[in-house]
Amino acid sequence: MSISNRLKNQHLLWRAAFGPMAEAVAELNDLSTKKLWKKLVDSSADVSEKLDIAANPFEDKTMMNTNGIMMEYSKLDAEQKKALAKQSRDDLKDMNIAWLNLMINSKAQLREKISLFWHGHFACRIQNAFFSQNLLNTIRENSLGNFAVMLRAVSKSPAMLQFLNNQQNRKGKPNENFAREVMELFTLGRGNYTEKDIKEAARAFTGWGFDKNGEFIFRNLVHDVGEKTFMGQTGNFNGDDILDIILKKPETATFITKKIYRYFVNENVDDAKVKYLSSRFYKNDYDIAKLLEDIYTSEWFYEPQNIGNKIKSPVELIAGIRRYLPLTLDNDDAQLLFEKVLGQILFYPPNVAGWAGGKSWIDSSTLMVRLQIPQVLSSKDSIDIRPKSDDDTNMGMTEEKRIKLGKKAAYAATGASATIEWNIVNKIFEKTARANLLHSIIDSLLQTKGRIDGALLANYLNNESRESFIKSVVINVMSTPEYQLC
Repeated sequence: MSISNRLKNQHLLWRAAFGPMAEAVAELNDLSTKKLWKKLVDSSADVSEKLDIAANPFEDKTMMNTNGIMMEYSKLDAEQKKALAKQSRDDLKDMNIAWLNLMINSKAQLREKISLFWHGHFACRIQNAFFSQNLLNTIRENSLGNFAVMLRAVSKSPAMLQFLNNQQNRKGKPNENFAREVMELFTLGRGNYTEKDIKEAARAFTGWGFDKNGEFIFRNLVHDVGEKTFMGQTGNFNGDDILDIILKKPETATFITKKIYRYFVNENVDDAKVKYLSSRFYKNDYDIAKLLEDIYTSEWFYEPQNIGNKIKSPVELIAGIRRYLPLTLDNDDAQLLFEKVLGQILFYPPNVAGWAGGKSWIDSSTLMVRLQIPQVLSSKDSIDIRPKSDDDTNMGMTEEKRIKLGKKAAYAATGASATIEWNIVNKIFEKTARANLLHSIIDSLLQTKGRIDGALLANYLNNESRESFIKSVVINVMSTPEYQLC
């Protein structure tokens, strides 16, 4: 199968970014993939842009006593605790929308895309929005840098220490949650450590904690200063020593590389390629940018078996549609409901292992919602969505609140309708002859080897004008099962 330059570029943009931006679609025919990769790298070099939505709740003057001293959480009354919880939910919701907007509009596409990967890798779900925000900013800042540096920063973040109970880890009563997940999920993977390693590592991590301002603190009085034996080495180890030993293990580079390969290349892992990539990753001192360069500049990345084989995650799907269709939503919060129903709410991973991905994204109900999203965005049609009434993952969007914002279960229909700037989309194809228009639009939207039946599609198209035709083709192609793949 001959791979066109356009298809290669779209493949790179879907894997290293969130799909083509409408304004740049036309140039993908002629731009070399090498130059496109350089543009992605250069535009993601700046790390200064941070989310700054959630404030530290412990700086709220209403939470202080008459002497201006911050009260401990346990001493707050029920109303104060309720106010803190509500503020945190609201902040998490706003942070979700803000980060999604960055995925859609930021020039730093490569940084936001790899950050989404690390967001799932370092899965963390807590109700303190300020801590969650700091963790995400730490990930985004280090996402293209050195994995060892990011691992240390994430491991010492208050969000992760709280999520994995290390605040309760103290000498004499070690809590093993943090030590176990650091090895199983963040670095080595199962089979590369023992239960004794977990117990000894937990002792080394005693004393790691945080203060109310979200600053890492080492609590010497609760640290186990005794000798530990970890992975064949013996010494008076602390948490940093444990991470040093883990990072010196080639198995860590292999585990991370294999997970990145499955996420960005192909779920069917090519062991020979992973061996080569992980060896270079290890020798390059865990340089993430160099690992991605090894992948995205290789010839094999653009081979047919690696194109159009990945099911878009809900966030990738929403961001990709919005990059191709410049639009203004009637209600930005509608995207949260789509995330909820499709199974990927930012800042709310399902468990410590993050989102499973792959075929888990699709079932009979989620597929039907996916196919309806383009129609809902482009028209005033309704869609009946009934998420489970789990306030923890609805972020406060109870049925009562949805009734206020929309019409009962049709909340997404009312809130998700949008004003689309079709003139920008039309401009993509201004030099395309009418006879070639259908196939050109399809080629710009689909990555799959198989193509949808043009004759069947014609039954749903609007031929009143060139503009109407383009609009109907785009919306109908986005509403196909093929569009769910990239």
